[in-house]
Amino acid sequence: MPNRLAQEASPYLLQHAHNPVDWYPWGSEALETATRLDKPILLSIGYSACHWCHVMEKESFENADVAALMNELFVNVKVDREERPDLDQIYQLVVQLMGRSGGWPLTVFLTPEQKPFFGGTYFPPVDRYGMPGFPKVLQAVWEAYRTKRDEVTAQSNEIAAAIANATSAAPDAEYTPAPDLLERTSRALQARFDDRNGGFGTRPKFPNTMSLDVLLRRGALEKDERALARVRKALDAMRAGGIYDQLGDGFHRYSTDERWLVPHFEKMLYDNALLLRLYVDAWRATGVDAYAATARAIAAYVAREMTDAAGGFYATQDADSEGEEGKFFVWTPDEVRAATKDADIAVLAYGVTEEGNFEETGSTVLHAAMSIADIALKRGEAPSAVEAALARARADMFAAREKRPKPFRDEKILASYGGLMIGALADAGGALGEAAMIAAAEKAFAFVEARLFVREGDALRVMRHAKGDVVKGPGFLDDYAFLADAAIDLYEATGEPRYAARARELCDATIARFRDPSDGAFFFSPSDGEKLIHRAKDPFDHAIPSGTSMACRAMLRLGALVGESYAAVATRELERLAPHAVENPFGLSQTICTLDRLVRGSVDVVIVGARDAEATRALAAEAMRAYLPNRTLARVDPHDAASVAACAALAADKAAKDTPVAYVCRGRTCSLPIATTAELRSALRDPS
Repeated sequence: MPNRLAQEASPYLLQHAHNPVDWYPWGSEALETATRLDKPILLSIGYSACHWCHVMEKESFENADVAALMNELFVNVKVDREERPDLDQIYQLVVQLMGRSGGWPLTVFLTPEQKPFFGGTYFPPVDRYGMPGFPKVLQAVWEAYRTKRDEVTAQSNEIAAAIANATSAAPDAEYTPAPDLLERTSRALQARFDDRNGGFGTRPKFPNTMSLDVLLRRGALEKDERALARVRKALDAMRAGGIYDQLGDGFHRYSTDERWLVPHFEKMLYDNALLLRLYVDAWRATGVDAYAATARAIAAYVAREMTDAAGGFYATQDADSEGEEGKFFVWTPDEVRAATKDADIAVLAYGVTEEGNFEETGSTVLHAAMSIADIALKRGEAPSAVEAALARARADMFAAREKRPKPFRDEKILASYGGLMIGALADAGGALGEAAMIAAAEKAFAFVEARLFVREGDALRVMRHAKGDVVKGPGFLDDYAFLADAAIDLYEATGEPRYAARARELCDATIARFRDPSDGAFFFSPSDGEKLIHRAKDPFDHAIPSGTSMACRAMLRLGALVGESYAAVATRELERLAPHAVENPFGLSQTICTLDRLVRGSVDVVIVGARDAEATRALAAEAMRAYLPNRTLARVDPHDAASVAACAALAADKAAKDTPVAYVCRGRTCSLPIATTAELRSALRDPS
């Protein structure tokens, strides 16, 4: 018999709908039942693409004996962390306060008042890995709740207080935003860089996209050659490794080793959005064509695998297929030979061996093991012939792989993840001259407008996600902030003033629903959201940039276009966060990038001319190709009042000329009008 989760829309919750566990979704029924029965709550949080979530389900939640114990002792609540990031944010902090690493599946035990008193992540079904078996944990937690209630209550109160204090601690030192920002923070980041393999730290190794962005800014803007070389080392190593899908493109979530070789195979929309933007910026800064090619390949993967017919972007793809992690992606030599006549080239290029490199299975995670030149030398063939053979082999192997059972895809369309991809596609499409990328971004934004935007009088509300006919909310800070920033990206890529107007509405709604007037900081949940044990302010980056940093980024960009009131809101919060960012650059890398805009000032490129004129488009494209991470691109059609209003602060005194022109401005001081792309390119090399 299905349990209560069968009535939910979340694919993750539906995966658990036939467990023998008497699951509840988070809500009043579960909380009231726990109070009425005086039972602790077992809160389990995960997401559909999470490999270890699947493992714990198979080992424990599908086990009738374990489920019976859970049902007897607890009120069991299952949460999709992508639906309810506010709950995940609070209870992840619990595990970290207990000295454990966070992650998923998250397993936290609560009093009926929602206060946590014990937690962890994955628990095995029996004692192993140095961890107690899950049934033993269940018995011990229940026994403590039954016989040591005073201690449990005291501990839950202490943890609740610690949660409230965790994100409000003052930094150890003061810091006022200054020109040494990137030098100071990049020094700390580079101290943890892995010069042998690229990236930061050892295993597991995540892309750490925001931290690489800090180093790219430092390297390109301040001529730190070592920082720039390290960014290139990381980007090259990730692209060559198994963390990149060598046949189907797109990046997996992280590498289980320090060499980027064997990934956890789930693919997240947000990772690919962040990496798409980073590879495009690296191409702008270095001119390396391979980075542009990688960006185009990510966009092609998203179009093929992660796009709804109506234009929205799906959330995730699973790591598992046919009950095994990675089975869809790995290869044996025999499988390669069965797929392509060019197998001899493919096994060399992708490092496929009889021994394999994946968990002693004899299968290989494909990676760029040997270059075209080296294969040509080894085989005594022309490089062009090897390149052609590898292209055929790749196409053959991809076609063969498409016949395998595919990993599950979570077809929730989330405002926040979608906002990241919309912005990345719009920016990349403008830089690379790829109209299809911009069109995909526009279609996805139209989907969000139609399905996730709700009018409440003159105010705009953003819902969290859509799945089929179901729309759920409320939206959180990252939903509003990521979409506001994406709307500005669309405005810059298209010149359509309605996107700037939409960004303004989203920033207004962010200020109204999330800003704390007492200190200028932003809450994660809206003012009229569900009352939990804590309304968090979390400025830290996690797998995605913090909503706070992105709200500030959007407001600085909007302020440059329409007026300083938005910039003032962002400035107050950024100045408050600056000491924290300098003290912890890994945790606040996106804040550092936004602070860099505040410290350095924006480079404002104002294009004046009819929007559809070929010369206008050429000037805008030139501006978008330049590496100007703190750019504002204003598009003024003098004959369109909405176009002028969209960038009123920059349009002033920019009269129409006989032909389209560009102005390069710093601090409201502008160049003479520039009429050719060559002149504009030269001006943008040194916009000071």
